[in-house]
Amino acid sequence: MAITSTLTTSFKKQLLEAVHNFKASGGSTFKLALYTSSATLGATTTAFTTTGQASGTNYTSGGANLTNVNPTSSGTTAFTDFADLTFGTATITARGCMIYNSSATNASVATIDFGGDKTSTAGDFTIVFPAAASGTAIIRIA
Repeated sequence: MAITSTLTTSFKKQLLEAVHNFKASGGSTFKLALYTSSATLGATTTAFTTTGQASGTNYTSGGANLTNVNPTSSGTTAFTDFADLTFGTATITARGCMIYNSSATNASVATIDFGGDKTSTAGDFTIVFPAAASGTAIIRIA
């Protein structure tokens, strides 16, 4: 089992079909779900799945809503990002996560490998997104 950090292939196709709207106001609802090392997530993942999903105190199946950051561009790169997400007072272990669009039949956007198990015990489990810039944003199209 493995989690690969990637934008999913179905997401790339759906961008051309105008399925996803990343605007902060009036855009789609994106969520982040946590997964254990038993999950298999990567480029071929098409939608949210409960298989291999993490479970624990103060974590709800399906994860939590993300706060969109308006898309922008710099040079020849367009990008968007999300505000950091915290699962408060959580007891949980996760190896990675999936970003998905709950407004579009739970369509996958990206899968992310944390590089190892990350654990919180009755504390904050925080996903820190990189800076919203052309070379660092979580979603970039160059």
